[in-house]
Amino acid sequence: MRRKGIERSWFFLWVWVICCLVLSLSCQHQKRSALEKTRVLPIKKAVFVGFLPAVTAKEESGVYRNPLSGSVVSAEPVSRDVVLKMNDILFDRVTAEKGYELVSRTQAMGVYSSIVASDQNVGMPFINVIQEVGKAFNADAVLVGYIYRWREREGKDYAVDRAASVSFDLQLVRPFEGAILWKGKFDKTQHSLSENILDMGTFLESGGKFMTAEKLAMIGLQKMLEGMPSGSEE
Repeated sequence: MRRKGIERSWFFLWVWVICCLVLSLSCQHQKRSALEKTRVLPIKKAVFVGFLPAVTAKEESGVYRNPLSGSVVSAEPVSRDVVLKMNDILFDRVTAEKGYELVSRTQAMGVYSSIVASDQNVGMPFINVIQEVGKAFNADAVLVGYIYRWREREGKDYAVDRAASVSFDLQLVRPFEGAILWKGKFDKTQHSLSENILDMGTFLESGGKFMTAEKLAMIGLQKMLEGMPSGSEE
């Protein structure tokens, strides 16, 4: 009898353990499903704020904290011309490849300026400003990012005193609650193959040459856009 009682106790213990495992897996699945649903939320309309300089050409290099992601990076002055050119390229690429109904940067920055100029919005966190910009256009997302470094190549195709170096990121922010739907970052300084044998991919993409900053940036932008969700995704 005692043995049967022990066996029965073990039986109920195992049943309890199995039930707990099933319940735990079920909860994890539900959480994962909810997260996956958030990540693949269809983006039909997006506001294009585009790239902003983390440090303007009139400022000095230093440590910069991204107000959206909270990440801390080293940033250098970036010229207005570089920012404008990168935004033109980004806008055309997103328009052609992602299928969003895209609100132009001119419209977006007009609303942005009016929000930050309002006395009642003094000190408003950047994420809240971005949310308000998105809400003004009833958009599903706002595309915004920073250029942290744009160091031009010094030298020629096969011999340089200083190689090109660029760093930038992008985020898709959902206006309703400020969630980051997607983010991407590119941070690259080109090295010769003898300096870094592990950088074979960049070496092949450059044809064995030292690239300009723009060429290096285009490689990074292409990789980032490949991971950005499209407007047609369900």
